[in-house]
Amino acid sequence: MTQRRFDPGDDEDDVPEWADQVMATVAAEVRRRRKELRMSAQDLADRCEEIGHPIPRNVIANMESGRRASLPLVDVLVLAEALHTYPICLLYPVGYVDEVQRLPLQDSEQTWDAMRWFTGDGEDFGREDDMLRSFRAHVRHERAALVALKGEKHERWKAATAPNQTEREEAVLDQADYAERALDAKYRLRSARGFIREGGGTPPHLPPELADVDPPDTDLTEENDL
Repeated sequence: MTQRRFDPGDDEDDVPEWADQVMATVAAEVRRRRKELRMSAQDLADRCEEIGHPIPRNVIANMESGRRASLPLVDVLVLAEALHTYPICLLYPVGYVDEVQRLPLQDSEQTWDAMRWFTGDGEDFGREDDMLRSFRAHVRHERAALVALKGEKHERWKAATAPNQTEREEAVLDQADYAERALDAKYRLRSARGFIREGGGTPPHLPPELADVDPPDTDLTEENDL
């Protein structure tokens, strides 16, 4: 489904309202996804009920046909789960809808750009929330630390099982390199967690391999209770 651009020469009565366009995009993607999974409207309704938020078959049918006037956010969340996709993919069906109107009174834009705006992953970094920025950094540094620790462990094993001195020395050097990377990533991860706390937030739980990232005096009990 491709939404057409607004032409100033069009009759305003013929141009769908922005809210109607959003609704139509979600409804069309629900229908497309349902058919792709070979689910009937009743199958989808049954699955929604299993999840814990019933959406009757007639409500789904009315939504897909455009007869339903509104679509609550909670319905979008449950429909996405029932259709084995993400809510964002119902709102911005990248690859299936060329353009969407992100906000009222705006021209349509590429669906991918609109999705990146919605997820806070756009190019306008000046608008990014500080807490969001800290959590993105946390994910990035945590991943880097885990990769480095895995590499260090592997090189340690290679050094211990090397068939000759040359390969053993190479493995030891690589192990030291990974250890340095892990140390750097842990330092950056600790900083990110500090920024999150300073902003009044609670950092994510750390995997056991990174239990030494937080300073010894950090009160983790209170954080875990939150």
